[in-house]
Amino acid sequence: MESMELPGLERLSEVCQRLDLGLETSPPAREPLRAGSLLEGIPFDPVLASVYARLGHAAFATEVMCWVLSQSNDEAHDLEKMNKRWREKWWKELGEPVIVFGGDMGMAYTYATVPGFADGWGRQPVVRVDTYEYEPKVMPIASSVDRFFDSYSRYLEALVADPRYQTAGETDLLFPWDATEILARDERLVELMRAGRFDSLMMHVDDETRRWAAKVMGTQV
Repeated sequence: MESMELPGLERLSEVCQRLDLGLETSPPAREPLRAGSLLEGIPFDPVLASVYARLGHAAFATEVMCWVLSQSNDEAHDLEKMNKRWREKWWKELGEPVIVFGGDMGMAYTYATVPGFADGWGRQPVVRVDTYEYEPKVMPIASSVDRFFDSYSRYLEALVADPRYQTAGETDLLFPWDATEILARDERLVELMRAGRFDSLMMHVDDETRRWAAKVMGTQV
């Protein structure tokens, strides 16, 4: 599985380069984490394993939002250290083990896979966890890590196409809040949301987040 195709990652990298948004990467570890290997006692996502077989670290769209893939290679083991902290601090609050793998630079938003929700191939869906307040708030954003990369690349295209960005280099478009139509194209994600698969993780979200989720699902609150 480490050699699986990653069209979402390739698209995100291409968009960052084509639109001059900035892209930084470093080579993978000589022995990267493998699919199914245990990280803090839970299985490592096969899609993430394939990502880390190619990259030891990455920073996407460094000129705008700067989304960072946590480093895990021969130079640093931030991914492993971060997940140790999360197991100790947040797993109990969430009520579900997660594997965090990156986030927005300088923000209290983290992206994580949920091993307990893996499909028949072991691929784990992705959630965004906001730890700004005491109770973590969760938003489901992709059926897999590579689908997350694909959605984020399309968000970046929408951001650059926004008239406010073209005239002043600024925009009010935020991911995932203003990407409901993009996320709704992820049929597996919508299926999981409609089935209530993420309900236990979303116990602490506010009404605004519930309205956002309804838009993704094409339903009403």
